[in-house]
Amino acid sequence: MQEIKLILVDPQPALCAAWREHFAGLSSVEVVNGYFEKLSEFDCMVSAANSFGLMDGGVDLAIVRFFGRALEQRVQKHILETYLGEQPIGTSFIIETGHEKHPYIAHTPTMRIPMTIALTDNVYVAMWAMLLAVYQHNLTAAKKIRSIACPGLGTATGQVPYDEAARQMAVAYRNFLNPPSHISWRYADERQKIVGRGGDLGMMFSSIKK
Repeated sequence: MQEIKLILVDPQPALCAAWREHFAGLSSVEVVNGYFEKLSEFDCMVSAANSFGLMDGGVDLAIVRFFGRALEQRVQKHILETYLGEQPIGTSFIIETGHEKHPYIAHTPTMRIPMTIALTDNVYVAMWAMLLAVYQHNLTAAKKIRSIACPGLGTATGQVPYDEAARQMAVAYRNFLNPPSHISWRYADERQKIVGRGGDLGMMFSSIKK
């Protein structure tokens, strides 16, 4: 497996505490309570995006302010050409920023448009897609991604509770670090059980909580 450092960065102390709990024991993880703009080193910043590359709010707006408005235009151009105008949740693509020290972002939708995703597995799906995009990039690109800066996924507009977002992100990272040697229904069922969301399971969970 490729050696990649994961930097979890967010200004919310409660989210950082949840990350520390759920990522405990996982290799090459650093939790930073702060802003990605203050990080000295990272190769790729994760854009916790919408499906249309509209980067005018939240972390996406901070990314555009840091890297420049032309980045948003390149992101939207890629979405138009590759996804016919709507990038599906569960996909992520790597695009160059033009920044010498921080050369890439991973554009990774957690939602189609701004909405609540608290009862979904979108955080897991997005985290998994981002890690796969980095993995695929590193298989062929001359300039590898060795460190990823990742904010909270789905924790702002998406209203995913910090503990649940941290759990889903950690599950995806743990699965990434431990790929299977073969696939079976037992393996598939066990993975779904660990993810714990998806399909109508979120609504079932909501009904139980009530």
